[in-house]
Amino acid sequence: MFKSKKLSKLQNIKHGFFNKNGGVSKGIYKSLNCGIGSKDNKKNVKKNLKIVKNKICIKSKEIFLVKQIHSNKFIFINEKSKITNRSKKVDAIITNQKNFPIAILTADCVPILIYDNKKNMIAAVHAGWKGAYNGIIKNVINFMFKQGCKSINTTVAIGPSISKNSYEVQKDFKNKFVKKDKKNINFFKDSNKKIYFDLPNYVKTQVKLHKIKNIDFLNKDTFIKKNNFFSARQSIKFKHNDYGRNISIIVIN
Repeated sequence: MFKSKKLSKLQNIKHGFFNKNGGVSKGIYKSLNCGIGSKDNKKNVKKNLKIVKNKICIKSKEIFLVKQIHSNKFIFINEKSKITNRSKKVDAIITNQKNFPIAILTADCVPILIYDNKKNMIAAVHAGWKGAYNGIIKNVINFMFKQGCKSINTTVAIGPSISKNSYEVQKDFKNKFVKKDKKNINFFKDSNKKIYFDLPNYVKTQVKLHKIKNIDFLNKDTFIKKNNFFSARQSIKFKHNDYGRNISIIVIN
């Protein structure tokens, strides 16, 4: 488990970014696969989620997850909400409820955990290139600000994801981003006739647009095998028919 130094300094919350170590799953899902939607044995996934819950020392019965669809949509959960776990097709969760752990799953995409220590509000965001491009970060932060959160009180932790040196893309992908904003050219690197995209720094820049200065950047590449993260691109490389998911979690005490 990896922790944000900035989030760790704050009281009233617990959090963690997990890689594939410490679980019970076998084969290509070895071992802490938390992807309930994967083809892994469901009993093993549930055991893995319980391991995560115990590691964070959470009192709640379960971890709240959603069906991620690479969108720019989110869900807000308050004391009036009556929502079944994994019933909503969104890519971010916001809540102000205590002992209600929220989490997102990734396998190269960027996990983002957010906390406003005055409003006591948290968010967990799944930012793949589609979600980031279409404004998932803006939508979440703007909503939190409308609820009374402020940039000066907000801490954002950008978790492990695929890095610029590993994320090869096609020319039309690059053109799509540059067409939207010419400054996006700065997030691409051309090397040996290949194009690479800097997704985590693109995400970081999106956060900075909201004048948030308390940003923690966990610079770990999920594609690099020695880092022991589940990686969709690694699974494609080795021609696996599926892959496990890493979990990133946050909860208000």
